[in-house]
Amino acid sequence: MKEIVLSVITGFGCGVIFAAFKLPVPAPPVFAGVAGIIGLWLGYDILVRIIS
Repeated sequence: MKEIVLSVITGFGCGVIFAAFKLPVPAPPVFAGVAGIIGLWLGYDILVRIIS
């Protein structure tokens, strides 16, 4: 749970910094970004389970 909270706080902080400097958000569209992160996590998790 601590990792989730820290990730949200870090992401929020980065978002604030990007908005303050009027920079484009370095992320793909919302659903595509979430799907990519889930795919990355699943691929990593499955391979680690297969190897060990």
